Amino acid sequence: MKNTPSSERRKPDSDDVLVIGISSRALFDLRESHELFDAQGLEAYSEYQVANEDVYLEPGVAFPLVKKLLALNEDEVDHPGVEVILMSRNSADTGLRIFNTIEHYGLKIERAAFTNGASPYKYMSAFGIDLLLSTNAEDVRKALGKGYAAATILPGSAASGESRQLRIAFDGDAVIFSDEAERVYQQHGLDVFADSEREAAKRPLSGGPFKPVLEALHKIQSAYPITDNPIRTALVTARSAPAHKRVVLTLREWGIRIDEALFLGGRSKGEFLKAFGADIFFDDQQVHTESASAHVATAHVPNGITNERDRSD
Repeated sequence: MKNTPSSERRKPDSDDVLVIGISSRALFDLRESHELFDAQGLEAYSEYQVANEDVYLEPGVAFPLVKKLLALNEDEVDHPGVEVILMSRNSADTGLRIFNTIEHYGLKIERAAFTNGASPYKYMSAFGIDLLLSTNAEDVRKALGKGYAAATILPGSAASGESRQLRIAFDGDAVIFSDEAERVYQQHGLDVFADSEREAAKRPLSGGPFKPVLEALHKIQSAYPITDNPIRTALVTARSAPAHKRVVLTLREWGIRIDEALFLGGRSKGEFLKAFGADIFFDDQQVHTESASAHVATAHVPNGITNERDRSD
Protein backbone atom coordinates (compact mmCIF):
# COMPACT_ATOMS: atom_id res chain seq x y z
CA MET A 1 0.00 0.00 0.00
CA LYS A 2 1.47 3.32 -1.02
CA ASN A 3 2.02 6.04 1.53
CA THR A 4 1.13 9.59 0.55
CA PRO A 5 1.30 12.93 2.38
CA SER A 6 -1.81 13.64 4.46
CA SER A 7 -2.54 16.83 2.48
CA GLU A 8 -2.90 14.68 -0.65
CA ARG A 9 -4.37 11.67 1.09
CA ARG A 10 -7.41 13.18 2.80
CA LYS A 11 -9.40 15.95 1.22
CA PRO A 12 -12.08 17.44 3.52
CA ASP A 13 -14.55 17.48 0.64
CA SER A 14 -13.95 13.86 -0.40
CA ASP A 15 -17.04 11.66 -0.38
CA ASP A 16 -15.12 8.95 1.49
CA VAL A 17 -14.12 11.07 4.49
CA LEU A 18 -16.03 10.21 7.66
CA VAL A 19 -17.44 13.58 8.74
CA ILE A 20 -18.65 13.94 12.32
CA GLY A 21 -20.50 16.94 13.70
CA ILE A 22 -20.20 17.46 17.44
CA SER A 23 -21.77 19.94 19.82
CA SER A 24 -19.61 22.06 22.10
CA ARG A 25 -21.22 20.58 25.23
CA ALA A 26 -20.35 17.05 24.09
CA LEU A 27 -16.75 18.02 23.37
CA PHE A 28 -16.07 20.18 26.44
CA ASP A 29 -17.35 20.48 30.00
CA LEU A 30 -19.74 23.44 29.83
CA ARG A 31 -21.85 22.51 32.85
CA GLU A 32 -20.94 25.62 34.84
CA SER A 33 -21.79 28.08 32.11
CA HIS A 34 -24.92 26.12 31.12
CA GLU A 35 -26.16 26.26 34.72
CA LEU A 36 -25.60 30.02 34.61
CA PHE A 37 -27.63 30.21 31.40
CA ASP A 38 -30.50 28.28 33.01
CA ALA A 39 -30.42 30.42 36.15
CA GLN A 40 -29.77 33.92 34.79
CA GLY A 41 -30.42 33.84 31.06
CA LEU A 42 -28.60 34.49 27.80
CA GLU A 43 -27.14 37.91 28.64
CA ALA A 44 -25.42 36.66 31.81
CA TYR A 45 -24.18 33.58 29.94
CA SER A 46 -22.75 35.69 27.10
CA GLU A 47 -20.99 38.06 29.48
CA TYR A 48 -19.52 35.11 31.37
CA GLN A 49 -18.18 33.41 28.24
CA VAL A 50 -16.60 36.60 26.90
CA ALA A 51 -15.02 37.39 30.28
CA ASN A 52 -13.58 33.87 30.42
CA GLU A 53 -12.68 33.38 26.78
CA ASP A 54 -9.01 32.84 27.68
CA VAL A 55 -9.88 30.30 30.39
CA TYR A 56 -9.66 26.89 28.78
CA LEU A 57 -12.53 24.46 29.22
CA GLU A 58 -12.06 20.97 30.63
CA PRO A 59 -12.60 17.98 28.31
CA GLY A 60 -16.14 16.69 28.00
CA VAL A 61 -17.44 13.13 27.75
CA ALA A 62 -16.75 12.85 24.00
CA PHE A 63 -13.32 14.53 24.08
CA PRO A 64 -11.26 11.27 24.19
CA LEU A 65 -13.30 9.90 21.29
CA VAL A 66 -12.68 13.00 19.15
CA LYS A 67 -8.97 12.99 19.99
CA LYS A 68 -8.64 9.37 18.82
CA LEU A 69 -10.71 9.99 15.69
CA LEU A 70 -8.53 12.90 14.63
CA ALA A 71 -5.37 10.94 15.41
CA LEU A 72 -6.28 8.61 12.53
CA ASN A 73 -5.31 11.44 10.17
CA GLU A 74 -1.78 11.68 11.53
CA ASP A 75 -0.25 8.46 10.19
CA GLU A 76 1.09 7.66 6.75
CA VAL A 77 -1.45 5.03 5.75
CA ASP A 78 -3.64 5.72 2.74
CA HIS A 79 -7.22 5.71 4.03
CA PRO A 80 -10.28 7.99 3.71
CA GLY A 81 -9.71 9.92 6.94
CA VAL A 82 -11.93 11.70 9.47
CA GLU A 83 -13.11 15.29 9.81
CA VAL A 84 -14.75 16.72 12.93
CA ILE A 85 -16.94 19.83 12.62
CA LEU A 86 -18.13 21.86 15.60
CA MET A 87 -21.91 22.32 15.62
CA SER A 88 -22.72 24.88 18.32
CA ARG A 89 -25.74 26.87 19.45
CA ASN A 90 -23.35 29.55 20.73
CA SER A 91 -22.87 32.77 18.82
CA ALA A 92 -19.51 33.40 17.16
CA ASP A 93 -18.75 35.85 19.96
CA THR A 94 -19.41 33.46 22.84
CA GLY A 95 -17.94 30.60 20.81
CA LEU A 96 -14.50 32.19 20.81
CA ARG A 97 -13.77 30.49 24.15
CA ILE A 98 -14.53 27.14 22.56
CA PHE A 99 -12.17 27.69 19.64
CA ASN A 100 -9.47 28.95 22.01
CA THR A 101 -9.86 25.68 23.90
CA ILE A 102 -9.74 23.65 20.68
CA GLU A 103 -6.47 25.37 19.81
CA HIS A 104 -5.13 24.81 23.34
CA TYR A 105 -5.63 21.05 23.06
CA GLY A 106 -4.26 20.90 19.52
CA LEU A 107 -7.43 19.49 17.99
CA LYS A 108 -7.52 19.75 14.20
CA ILE A 109 -11.04 21.17 14.02
CA GLU A 110 -11.26 23.92 11.42
CA ARG A 111 -14.93 24.14 10.43
CA ALA A 112 -17.81 25.20 12.63
CA ALA A 113 -21.40 26.39 12.68
CA PHE A 114 -22.31 28.90 15.43
CA THR A 115 -26.06 29.41 15.24
CA ASN A 116 -26.83 31.70 18.22
CA GLY A 117 -29.53 29.53 19.76
CA ALA A 118 -30.94 27.99 16.56
CA SER A 119 -30.58 24.31 15.77
CA PRO A 120 -27.35 23.67 13.83
CA TYR A 121 -28.56 20.31 12.48
CA LYS A 122 -29.92 22.06 9.36
CA TYR A 123 -26.32 22.51 8.16
CA MET A 124 -25.54 18.79 8.24
CA SER A 125 -26.19 18.33 4.53
CA ALA A 126 -24.17 21.39 3.50
CA PHE A 127 -21.18 20.18 5.56
CA GLY A 128 -21.62 16.60 4.37
CA ILE A 129 -21.88 15.35 7.96
CA ASP A 130 -22.36 11.59 8.39
CA LEU A 131 -22.90 11.52 12.16
CA LEU A 132 -24.16 14.11 14.64
CA LEU A 133 -23.13 13.79 18.30
CA SER A 134 -24.96 16.29 20.49
CA THR A 135 -26.26 16.80 24.01
CA ASN A 136 -29.42 18.32 22.53
CA ALA A 137 -31.95 15.49 22.16
CA GLU A 138 -34.24 17.54 19.90
CA ASP A 139 -31.45 18.21 17.39
CA VAL A 140 -30.66 14.49 17.38
CA ARG A 141 -34.28 13.49 16.74
CA LYS A 142 -34.54 15.98 13.89
CA ALA A 143 -31.36 14.65 12.29
CA LEU A 144 -32.53 11.05 12.58
CA GLY A 145 -35.84 12.07 11.06
CA LYS A 146 -33.96 13.34 8.01
CA GLY A 147 -32.12 10.03 7.64
CA TYR A 148 -28.81 10.94 9.30
CA ALA A 149 -26.99 8.96 11.95
CA ALA A 150 -27.30 10.90 15.19
CA ALA A 151 -27.07 10.25 18.90
CA THR A 152 -27.48 12.10 22.17
CA ILE A 153 -24.30 12.12 24.26
CA LEU A 154 -25.22 11.31 27.85
CA PRO A 155 -23.57 12.50 31.07
CA GLY A 156 -21.32 9.84 32.51
CA SER A 157 -17.89 8.27 32.31
CA ALA A 158 -15.44 8.64 29.46
CA ALA A 159 -12.86 6.05 28.48
CA SER A 160 -9.86 5.67 30.78
CA GLY A 161 -7.45 6.49 27.97
CA GLU A 162 -5.32 3.41 28.67
CA SER A 163 -5.40 2.34 25.02
CA ARG A 164 -4.48 4.42 21.97
CA GLN A 165 -6.77 2.21 19.88
CA LEU A 166 -10.16 3.69 18.97
CA ARG A 167 -12.83 1.34 20.29
CA ILE A 168 -16.45 1.82 19.25
CA ALA A 169 -19.36 -0.39 20.30
CA PHE A 170 -22.82 -0.58 18.75
CA ASP A 171 -26.11 -2.14 19.64
CA GLY A 172 -27.70 -3.99 16.74
CA ASP A 173 -31.44 -3.55 16.26
CA ALA A 174 -32.54 0.05 15.50
CA VAL A 175 -28.87 1.17 15.43
CA ILE A 176 -26.77 -0.79 12.91
CA PHE A 177 -29.82 -2.70 11.68
CA SER A 178 -33.41 -1.60 11.19
CA ASP A 179 -35.86 -2.25 14.01
CA GLU A 180 -37.87 -4.80 12.01
CA ALA A 181 -36.92 -7.66 14.34
CA GLU A 182 -37.33 -5.53 17.48
CA ARG A 183 -40.87 -4.69 16.39
CA VAL A 184 -41.72 -8.39 16.31
CA TYR A 185 -40.32 -8.82 19.81
CA GLN A 186 -42.09 -5.77 21.24
CA GLN A 187 -45.42 -6.57 19.63
CA HIS A 188 -45.53 -10.38 19.92
CA GLY A 189 -43.08 -11.47 22.60
CA LEU A 190 -39.87 -13.51 22.85
CA ASP A 191 -41.17 -16.83 21.52
CA VAL A 192 -42.60 -15.34 18.33
CA PHE A 193 -39.42 -13.26 17.91
CA ALA A 194 -37.20 -16.35 18.22
CA ASP A 195 -39.29 -18.30 15.70
CA SER A 196 -39.32 -15.35 13.30
CA GLU A 197 -35.56 -14.88 13.43
CA ARG A 198 -34.94 -18.59 12.99
CA GLU A 199 -37.12 -18.64 9.87
CA ALA A 200 -35.54 -15.44 8.51
CA ALA A 201 -31.93 -16.37 9.43
CA LYS A 202 -30.72 -16.32 5.82
CA ARG A 203 -32.57 -13.12 4.90
CA PRO A 204 -30.36 -10.08 5.66
CA LEU A 205 -31.72 -7.40 7.93
CA SER A 206 -32.24 -3.93 6.50
CA GLY A 207 -29.73 -1.26 7.46
CA GLY A 208 -30.33 1.09 10.38
CA PRO A 209 -29.17 4.70 10.74
CA PHE A 210 -25.65 3.71 11.78
CA LYS A 211 -24.92 1.30 8.95
CA PRO A 212 -23.15 4.06 6.90
CA VAL A 213 -21.01 4.98 9.93
CA LEU A 214 -19.97 1.36 10.39
CA GLU A 215 -19.21 1.13 6.66
CA ALA A 216 -17.03 4.26 6.84
CA LEU A 217 -15.12 2.88 9.83
CA HIS A 218 -14.67 -0.41 8.00
CA LYS A 219 -13.12 1.42 5.01
CA ILE A 220 -10.54 3.01 7.32
CA GLN A 221 -9.90 -0.28 9.13
CA SER A 222 -9.37 -2.07 5.82
CA ALA A 223 -6.31 0.09 5.09
CA TYR A 224 -4.49 -1.52 8.05
CA PRO A 225 -3.53 -5.08 8.97
CA ILE A 226 -6.14 -6.86 11.08
CA THR A 227 -3.56 -7.66 13.75
CA ASP A 228 -2.28 -4.07 14.12
CA ASN A 229 -5.33 -1.89 13.60
CA PRO A 230 -6.02 1.52 15.17
CA ILE A 231 -9.79 0.82 15.24
CA ARG A 232 -11.64 -1.98 16.98
CA THR A 233 -15.41 -2.37 16.73
CA ALA A 234 -17.87 -4.41 18.76
CA LEU A 235 -21.49 -5.43 18.46
CA VAL A 236 -23.02 -5.58 21.95
CA THR A 237 -26.55 -6.89 21.75
CA ALA A 238 -29.19 -8.37 24.02
CA ARG A 239 -29.79 -11.07 21.40
CA SER A 240 -28.86 -14.68 22.12
CA ALA A 241 -28.78 -17.94 20.15
CA PRO A 242 -30.45 -18.76 17.83
CA ALA A 243 -31.34 -15.12 16.99
CA HIS A 244 -27.62 -14.35 16.63
CA LYS A 245 -27.39 -16.19 13.30
CA ARG A 246 -29.28 -13.59 11.26
CA VAL A 247 -27.02 -10.83 12.60
CA VAL A 248 -23.84 -12.68 11.63
CA LEU A 249 -25.10 -13.50 8.15
CA THR A 250 -26.30 -9.92 7.61
CA LEU A 251 -22.86 -8.48 8.35
CA ARG A 252 -21.34 -11.09 6.04
CA GLU A 253 -23.77 -10.07 3.29
CA TRP A 254 -22.82 -6.41 3.78
CA GLY A 255 -19.10 -7.23 3.64
CA ILE A 256 -18.48 -5.49 6.96
CA ARG A 257 -16.16 -6.83 9.63
CA ILE A 258 -17.05 -6.52 13.30
CA ASP A 259 -14.09 -7.34 15.50
CA GLU A 260 -16.03 -8.52 18.54
CA ALA A 261 -19.64 -9.65 18.93
CA LEU A 262 -21.22 -10.07 22.35
CA PHE A 263 -24.61 -11.79 22.46
CA LEU A 264 -25.69 -11.17 26.03
CA GLY A 265 -29.15 -12.73 26.15
CA GLY A 266 -30.57 -9.85 28.15
CA ARG A 267 -27.62 -9.35 30.53
CA SER A 268 -26.76 -5.78 31.57
CA LYS A 269 -24.28 -4.29 29.09
CA GLY A 270 -22.26 -1.93 31.30
CA GLU A 271 -19.61 -4.31 32.64
CA PHE A 272 -19.06 -5.84 29.21
CA LEU A 273 -18.50 -2.42 27.66
CA LYS A 274 -16.07 -1.55 30.44
CA ALA A 275 -14.15 -4.76 29.71
CA PHE A 276 -14.11 -3.92 25.99
CA GLY A 277 -12.86 -0.41 26.78
CA ALA A 278 -15.34 1.39 24.54
CA ASP A 279 -14.61 5.01 23.68
CA ILE A 280 -18.30 5.27 22.89
CA PHE A 281 -21.33 2.98 22.83
CA PHE A 282 -24.49 3.57 20.77
CA ASP A 283 -27.83 2.05 21.85
CA ASP A 284 -31.48 2.83 21.16
CA GLN A 285 -32.85 1.70 24.53
CA GLN A 286 -32.49 3.89 27.59
CA VAL A 287 -32.32 0.92 29.97
CA HIS A 288 -29.07 -0.11 28.25
CA THR A 289 -27.64 3.42 28.00
CA GLU A 290 -28.19 3.91 31.73
CA SER A 291 -26.19 0.76 32.47
CA ALA A 292 -23.45 1.69 30.00
CA SER A 293 -23.00 5.37 30.92
CA ALA A 294 -21.71 4.44 34.39
CA HIS A 295 -18.71 2.81 32.71
CA VAL A 296 -18.07 4.30 29.25
CA ALA A 297 -19.07 7.27 27.11
CA THR A 298 -22.57 6.47 25.89
CA ALA A 299 -24.93 7.89 23.29
CA HIS A 300 -28.66 7.31 22.97
CA VAL A 301 -30.06 6.73 19.48
CA PRO A 302 -33.78 7.68 19.72
CA ASN A 303 -34.80 5.42 16.85
CA GLY A 304 -37.22 2.54 16.45
CA ILE A 305 -40.33 1.20 18.16
CA THR A 306 -39.05 1.51 21.72
CA ASN A 307 -38.57 5.24 21.34
CA GLU A 308 -41.89 5.64 19.58
CA ARG A 309 -43.51 4.16 22.68
CA ASP A 310 -41.45 6.35 25.01
CA ARG A 311 -42.65 9.50 23.20
CA SER A 312 -46.27 8.36 23.35
CA ASP A 313 -46.23 7.66 27.12
